Amino acid sequence: MAFIDYYKVLGVDPKASQAEIRKAFRKMAKKYHPDINKEDPKAEERFQAINEANEVLSDPEKRKKYDEYGEHWRHADEYEAQRREYQQSGGFDFGGFGGFGDFSRSANNRGGFSDFFEELFGNFSARGGRNNSTMRGEDLQAELSLSLHEASETHKRVLNINGESIRITIPAGIADGQRIRLKGYGAPAPQGGTRGDLYITFHIETDKQFTRKGNDLETTVPIDLYTLLLGGEVIVPTLTGSVRIKVAKGSNPDKKLRLRGKGFPIYKKDKEYGDMIITLKLQIPQLNTKQEELLREMQHAK
Repeated sequence: MAFIDYYKVLGVDPKASQAEIRKAFRKMAKKYHPDINKEDPKAEERFQAINEANEVLSDPEKRKKYDEYGEHWRHADEYEAQRREYQQSGGFDFGGFGGFGDFSRSANNRGGFSDFFEELFGNFSARGGRNNSTMRGEDLQAELSLSLHEASETHKRVLNINGESIRITIPAGIADGQRIRLKGYGAPAPQGGTRGDLYITFHIETDKQFTRKGNDLETTVPIDLYTLLLGGEVIVPTLTGSVRIKVAKGSNPDKKLRLRGKGFPIYKKDKEYGDMIITLKLQIPQLNTKQEELLREMQHAK
């Protein structure tokens, strides 16, 4: 496996904090997202490398293994287990390599560690040791950004994970920061064992028109002075189209109205929705001379 410097991919120092890594990932993911770089044939590959780097460096345990084993970090646990079992069963002493620490460091120097590791697993299994088919592949982490409208509808997406296209169905009502697990879509295990799982974390982009609060949606609708005073109707946008609602005569500015069932779909609850909360925002009109005179008469009327 070719070595990928995850720190270089995210543009951070090897001593970077977790906060710095998260910040760098969000910046890079936004900059190189394939939807933004549609003309770049390498955008998908670059975005995949950014996700892979974040998967490792954002997890303290995986990052520690990566710092120790380099590109072989996924096999660190198996290697340690095999080393202990070999020693307990009278196998050779790893001290012959100048100590395990020196040997593990040679992995980061891109030596012949992979060949030795594969040979060690194969021989050990053949000699009656733990069957490699019981080994489990690494879990993979991915992040996916959705618009508010996309998150409000059940739809299918095709993800490219480590060169493999995975078709998933995203249920309506997914929440910002929500994490789902796809069993068996992680990394393959050594020697044909069980695949790991894929964990996808969703990020819902800020919407210009609606603010999501749980399953409710909030929006602001402009209203003129005359409709507030005399009553009437205003047009309110929703996720499924605009609707007209009545405004009572003498309503106050910033009055809140509620439309039942016009909010965000409730996750995995068919045909159940939150509410739409509308704030009426007064727009002060530009008055002509006659309107000003009438207003002054009203002001001084007893």
